[in-house]
Amino acid sequence: MARTARKVLLGREIDAILRRARTTQAEAGKMIGVSQSRIAAVIAGTGNLSAQALDELVRELGVTDGGYIGILLDLREDSHRRGFWNTGYRRAYIEELRLLVDLEDVADRLRETGSEIVPGLLQHENYIRALHEPLQPDPEDPDAVTVDDYVQARVARQRILLKRGAPEFHTILSESCLRRAYGGDAVMLDQIAHLLELSKRPNIQIQVMPFTHQAPGAGMEDRYILVRVPSPGAAGDLEMAVIEAQGEIRYIDDKPAVAIRDKIFSRLTMTALSPHDSRQFMEHLVRGLRSRPTIQR
Repeated sequence: MARTARKVLLGREIDAILRRARTTQAEAGKMIGVSQSRIAAVIAGTGNLSAQALDELVRELGVTDGGYIGILLDLREDSHRRGFWNTGYRRAYIEELRLLVDLEDVADRLRETGSEIVPGLLQHENYIRALHEPLQPDPEDPDAVTVDDYVQARVARQRILLKRGAPEFHTILSESCLRRAYGGDAVMLDQIAHLLELSKRPNIQIQVMPFTHQAPGAGMEDRYILVRVPSPGAAGDLEMAVIEAQGEIRYIDDKPAVAIRDKIFSRLTMTALSPHDSRQFMEHLVRGLRSRPTIQR
């Protein structure tokens, strides 16, 4: 069973309840007649319990707050119907990416570093297309994911930054993101102008790490996202680091490992240009692009 944001949050709440009740997973399973591995799967976000079994378990563990029980039962309900990820543009989300897409939708804070490629949530539509056009699908395969699917999928993800109650988004971009040209000068002009427009939004903070600034140790060479999802109950906010590498996405919720990434991001924040100076830096790049003969006036 695929992990979803709701299942991950429910698992953390169940784990917190067990710890507070000083009850093992095996003991919890016996309370409702299921195996220890079934409880472990629920806590890991890869399994589920029936509504009746969940209600019985948490009451056996001493939970009496009806409102909180209602929250747990609501988390148990999977909002993704069968085939949700396999129709339309959602086919473009590879299986490893789906949990991140789900987490982004319920997060209240996202922090991301970008090197070489502008982070997906900030990409202009023309930039997205330029990134994916070299990967044209097999024309003989009617089920192949198209470039339009990739564009629609990424634009759909970006709506979280514009919705009511949008999360705080803070990114640190290596200068290489702004210099590495995808699709030519016109596309890069659109992209940097798009960043400047987004930087005006109160929930979006963009900082640039220029080549002339020495980053404090490691940090800018990786692609990672720090996600915070508010706790719906007693478990505390979910803090997760999502590491993106070529062909691999890793989700890390181990507190010490996340804390290291948090510390690195804080150091990068102090070293990069301020948001104001970053806007001036990007405005300078825009003026340079507009002066090129490749840009039609």
